[in-house]
Amino acid sequence: MRLTQFLVHAGICSRRAAIKMIADGLVSINGQVAVHPATLNGNEEIIADGKKAMLPAQCCYVIYNKPVGIDCNCVADNPHSIVNHVTLPTRLFPVGRIDKDSHGLMLLTNDGVLCQRLLSPNYSHPKTYLVTVKPHYQQPDIGDDFQQKMSQGVQLDNVLTLPCTLTLLGKNRFKITLTQGLNRQIRRMSRSLGYKVIDLQRISIMNLSLEGLALNQLRELTNEEAHELKISLARPQ
Repeated sequence: MRLTQFLVHAGICSRRAAIKMIADGLVSINGQVAVHPATLNGNEEIIADGKKAMLPAQCCYVIYNKPVGIDCNCVADNPHSIVNHVTLPTRLFPVGRIDKDSHGLMLLTNDGVLCQRLLSPNYSHPKTYLVTVKPHYQQPDIGDDFQQKMSQGVQLDNVLTLPCTLTLLGKNRFKITLTQGLNRQIRRMSRSLGYKVIDLQRISIMNLSLEGLALNQLRELTNEEAHELKISLARPQ
């Protein structure tokens, strides 16, 4: 885990503030002043601004049905930040963010190990979305050609996206399951083929789904859901 992540999950400060705290020489690792970036193996003693930093002993897991217009960052002075729109049982952090213009399932937790594995490319995990697109000028409605190209992978800058599963649901609507998490990936993939995303909803992450969860509502995972999630991420894929 990166030192900045550790400080965030320990409830010390935000990532931006953690970078500044490290730069100001206020963080030490085993008695040595830390530098950014730094990676931890989990056995170090971390002192931040004179206080010992520790990950929470009690981990909490929450899913949230995010509306359009809410940012997934944790910046208190941003009126659109998720921290100003939901009341959480403890200090939690979004894992695998969805952009402000999208909506749907989010996972929030203070489990640093789980967070690291969900964000790591070494731990493949499916995420499913419902997407509606609008063709650019003179583009046809989506069909078999669009499905094939999206499924096989699309070139985004210097990266070829990984193969994915796509099911056509209508003339300009589809369901897609990714095991990758590039920035605004579905929007960029669609745009590269001549289509603009006008609605994007994430409906599931691994064994977690939106079923029964109203818009702008949250709930804690059941013990069974949390256990299954951890088991699925026990080993790299």
